[in-house]
Amino acid sequence: MEQPVHQFSDLFEQLGLDSDKASIEAFIDKNGPLPDTMPIAEAPCWNDSQAAFLREAIIEDADWAEVVGHLDAAMHQPR
Repeated sequence: MEQPVHQFSDLFEQLGLDSDKASIEAFIDKNGPLPDTMPIAEAPCWNDSQAAFLREAIIEDADWAEVVGHLDAAMHQPR
């Protein structure tokens, strides 16, 4: 069985955030870059349920893990 493919906008919707391209870019610009040693789920911009979702997606290698990895990379990239 194939795992679903999620887009960046799907992840932002899942997190309860605005999911249009401009809003996603603004969120990343406002909240990044994160320190190299900070896991994405520990970023101060998340509420408890958002952080738990991100943490579980990575730990469980869930179908969201790939797009969470892309968000992690984007949030750590220097501007």
